[in-house]
Amino acid sequence: MPTPTGSPGGSADEPVRTLTVDGARLTITGPPHATLLDELRAAGYTAPKASCRRGECGACTVLVDGRAIMACTTLAALVSADVTTAAGLGEACDDLRAAFADHAAFQCGFCTPGQVVRAEAVLREDPHRSRDEITRAMAGNVCRCTGYRQIVDAVCAVAQSRRRAVEAGA
Repeated sequence: MPTPTGSPGGSADEPVRTLTVDGARLTITGPPHATLLDELRAAGYTAPKASCRRGECGACTVLVDGRAIMACTTLAALVSADVTTAAGLGEACDDLRAAFADHAAFQCGFCTPGQVVRAEAVLREDPHRSRDEITRAMAGNVCRCTGYRQIVDAVCAVAQSRRRAVEAGA
């Protein structure tokens, strides 16, 4: 896990703010126009990927107060809730990571952290979604290698497994 130190820069004009990222404090010292992705990457967080920088691919997906957002289009100065990256999900999504491996839902792995974060948010929001609903909910995350069938298969398998665990009282 990186040691959050904040981004370089800052001046007397720029307010210094603190966020909680993956349970650690991150000091935001960048300019007001810095994105959450810029601040996370500058602090050493590598799970959110810098790719399109336009909110089109989902490689930078993180959770802010439990909601999936694209960090490349979110101003860091506007974030006041806890931020969770794929690394910060920890054991909570071990089943998703295993399902991605079991279903061959990744090849190069570049999009995988964003896919896993989005999938976790989708399942937390409603674990009873149909396959079509899961497909639509995952549509904002692009994968150029694997294709989407395997990704949706993995998320559906975890949804089914989690539903069974709830029904069994686990």
